[in-house]
Amino acid sequence: MKKKLLGLTVCIALAFLWMAAKGNDGVITKENGMYVINTTTLATNVEGYIGPTPLKIYIQKNKIVKIEALKNQETPKYFAKIRKQLLDQWNGMTVKEAQKAQVDGVTGATISSDAVKENVKRGLDYYQKHK
Repeated sequence: MKKKLLGLTVCIALAFLWMAAKGNDGVITKENGMYVINTTTLATNVEGYIGPTPLKIYIQKNKIVKIEALKNQETPKYFAKIRKQLLDQWNGMTVKEAQKAQVDGVTGATISSDAVKENVKRGLDYYQKHK
């Protein structure tokens, strides 16, 4: 009985270790050879003018391929400016370059811009620690 219990305990422990090593936390995944960082749960306390501004950050070979805004409650007119003027500014940068970059926000959407920049910062920091 003790051997069965010990074997079961070891199996459960190995399963947990395997899941942790795989990064199965929903924040970092792999898609088409790219790491994808989803800041939805990573930056829950980062808010724009109206609420959270979650992003998906696509990274391949340690370079940012693109950043996508996920569903949010920001004013569509102002957030469209952020999509057009802000999100592409990190494209092509290495992760380290992007972490140091001083990216300008969008005039008229300063609070939302700051929230997006903080989401990018947290996403890249998470990537560096968990890739």
